[in-house]
Amino acid sequence: MKYLNFNQLGEKLGNRSRSSIYRDLEHGRLPRPLRIGGRLYWPEQQIEEWISKLQPDITSD
Repeated sequence: MKYLNFNQLGEKLGNRSRSSIYRDLEHGRLPRPLRIGGRLYWPEQQIEEWISKLQPDITSD
């Protein structure tokens, strides 16, 4: 399992800033991170699933 740090998460989300990520966390718009050794990490698979749920299904009629 791969984990994303803050910088990697920001890049994956279109170069979002740290303050934008913290704001999204505060409002429940992002999955909660894991705290490992005082740092925050997100399981990449969890973020991928979260992103795919946000995308509209363009194959539906």
